[in-house]
Amino acid sequence: MQSTAISFSPSISLPKKPHNPSSSASFCRFNPLSQPLRFGSLNGSTSRRINPIRCSADSSSSKLNPNGWISVPAPVPERQSEGVEVRATSLPDSAGEAPKSKPLMETVVLGSLFGLWYLFNIYFNIYNKQVLKAFPYPVTVTLAQFAVGSVLVILMWTLNLYKRPKISGAQLVAILPLAAVHTLGNLFTNMSLGKVSVSFTHTIKAMEPFFSVVLSAMFLGEFPTLWVLSSLVPIVGGVGLASMTEASFNWAGFWSAMASNLTNQSRNVLSKKFMVRKEESLDNITLFSIITIMSFFLLAPYAFFTEGVKFTPAFLEAAGMNVNQLYTRSFIAALCFHAYQQVSYMILQRVSPVTHSVGNCVKRVVVIVTSVLFFRTPVSPINGLGTGIALAGVFLYSRVKRIKAKAKTE
Repeated sequence: MQSTAISFSPSISLPKKPHNPSSSASFCRFNPLSQPLRFGSLNGSTSRRINPIRCSADSSSSKLNPNGWISVPAPVPERQSEGVEVRATSLPDSAGEAPKSKPLMETVVLGSLFGLWYLFNIYFNIYNKQVLKAFPYPVTVTLAQFAVGSVLVILMWTLNLYKRPKISGAQLVAILPLAAVHTLGNLFTNMSLGKVSVSFTHTIKAMEPFFSVVLSAMFLGEFPTLWVLSSLVPIVGGVGLASMTEASFNWAGFWSAMASNLTNQSRNVLSKKFMVRKEESLDNITLFSIITIMSFFLLAPYAFFTEGVKFTPAFLEAAGMNVNQLYTRSFIAALCFHAYQQVSYMILQRVSPVTHSVGNCVKRVVVIVTSVLFFRTPVSPINGLGTGIALAGVFLYSRVKRIKAKAKTE
């Protein structure tokens, strides 16, 4: 793209010898002033003469300097120009493509993270259910998942894959309640998965918004609007309808899933209630890594006290279990458990909490459908209707929360 450089000066004198620059360029010929112009001062005592300005254009000539178009040669060095000079250089054709490529790349990365989040969650629920059916010790299974996660975190810090944080005592005290409820939430989820089907556990866990509203009102003083309360009606009704027609229903699995809802939402409330100072705050990935290690140390004494040492090869062989198969599935489930939660925190760093909750709702639908197909879980029409109503209520709740968030920002 060619551009024009224009020089204005109160007195211009053209050289007698033609100027021969080294580089060639094409330009047009025009003669805006056919006669010399004279300017006088206000009192008429002096005058200045300006010769006609000539710009010649000839594609075969070489009368432009390398910098672009010019109308006159540069002024003599002894005198500074009193005019204004405007120059524009050519821009590459791809200069306007950078702002477009960056958002596109961010969208691709975010979409890939959502896909990995769903994929890891599907594999975790399938392998975890298989392990719990053959090895009915949910506390030991949960401890193994925290152990694998802790090893991965330590390797990540040791190999400098992620910056190792410097934790103060005040931060550990603030994180301890979060780690406790995180431990209980995952433990109760595994207890429920060991008793009822995967689809029913996730249907009950769709009631998380209900517990979020109740706990926020009790401990944070955040009372819900009428629209939020209205969105909770289909959630509670759908879960109740699905529970009445669930083939694998039992109270232990039901109350374990409800306890998981309570503890998981308590974690969200505590994260606001026990927030550390802003200058000492941790990013989401680091916070999750620390919580994983703390959860392992919190659960280990309880696991050994209640279930004992049940994961040795001798015990598994005596119980008639396939040791290699159980270890392999347990390891894959633990890897997927840590991976999907790690990816979940990575997504939370890129999107708003409301968008994250919508994605979580879609993830629950995907997990329910895939588990029903994989395990061939019998689903009655009323059970499917109740599950659909509950999930629709969760989606409606996330949309209402989004409207509320927009109203606050405005």
